[in-house]
Amino acid sequence: MDRNLMKLTNRRLQKYLDGLQQFLNFASNHANPDGMISCPCKQCVHTNSWPIDVVRAHLVSKEICRGYNSWIFNGELSLAQTSSKLPNNHVQENPIEYANIHDMLHDMFPIQDMASRIMEEVPIMQQPKEGPNEDALWFTKLLEDANQPCYEGCKHFNKLLVIVHLYHMKCLNGWTNKSFTMLLQFLLDFLPSNAKLPKDFYEARKIIKDLGLSYEKIHACPKDCILYWKENANLEACLNCNHSRWESNESKGQQSTNTSSKKKREKKPTNILRWFSLKPRLQRLFMSPETSSHMKWHAKGHVNDGLLRHPADSKASKSFDSKYIEFLSEPHNVRLGLVANGFNSYGNICSTYSTRPVILIPHNLPPWMCMKRSSFMLSLLIPGPTSPRIDIDVYLQPLVEELKEL
Repeated sequence: MDRNLMKLTNRRLQKYLDGLQQFLNFASNHANPDGMISCPCKQCVHTNSWPIDVVRAHLVSKEICRGYNSWIFNGELSLAQTSSKLPNNHVQENPIEYANIHDMLHDMFPIQDMASRIMEEVPIMQQPKEGPNEDALWFTKLLEDANQPCYEGCKHFNKLLVIVHLYHMKCLNGWTNKSFTMLLQFLLDFLPSNAKLPKDFYEARKIIKDLGLSYEKIHACPKDCILYWKENANLEACLNCNHSRWESNESKGQQSTNTSSKKKREKKPTNILRWFSLKPRLQRLFMSPETSSHMKWHAKGHVNDGLLRHPADSKASKSFDSKYIEFLSEPHNVRLGLVANGFNSYGNICSTYSTRPVILIPHNLPPWMCMKRSSFMLSLLIPGPTSPRIDIDVYLQPLVEELKEL
């Protein structure tokens, strides 16, 4: 269909009105059951749904969003969705939402996927003698799980798909590890005896960890002096305050006489920083066909019309662009916003416990994507119970070093 409507600024032109009617006819064919459609005007920006007549009035009086060339919020399939529906010789009907598990693996390991296909065509005598690298092992293992049915005779569910689906529900609904284990044990009893499911949460987490989005635990001084990281990794006490790295038995009271000797020997750190590496998350944004095309929106789809609707429209962003011309010249360069704010993780206003997450937001994405929860990238989780205040610099070291490397 003709998308010149998106480029016209004079809303009194007959060409604009004709294109608007064409858009409304298309959107009405994909309207909600109540007759409402998502409104792409500059004020609503797909945050509201209205009847057809109201959307027509909005688009005449307030203009349509620039860059909305693919009408995905009004029923048009994306390129990836369209290609997945093309007929081929290996079509497998799968009614569930997470049916693209193989595509996800091929997006995650494109080099290993290509290498595995080449190796299948090369005679065994001509193949290299050195063993596969770590990424190749991960890809092979995950591919085996993706090709293994959940149980014998199951047509629509494979092992990896079920684990990812269940783990996703656990995260969305805040299930405890114990409740997740109980669910897995129930499914193992409920399904046939040959079901290929993990027996508990920890076994499932090992499989999920192979997908690459894990985190690293870094011990920290309870007084926010140093991180036990890099050159300080083997220290037993803080260099500044001489506070022990480990919790003492006295701080938790007298231990029970029935405590095993193994538990007595266990050392627990007083403070733990969780660091979620940024590099694999940025790689996923460019690996996935669902997001890679949007990572250049700030340069290719953004319209400079004087309105402030995206961080790229701000004075700070424009000042940055004028100062760093070389960075501006490459649209693939990633622009990140950073936010750090404490919150009470226990949900009790009477408690003084404060946990401080550091979140990164990719400003490359269009406005209807960059501020969605799914686009937020948790970089650091700074422990409580008190805010580090100015000593937050100590906890930001892993992120700062990674940004400098990038």
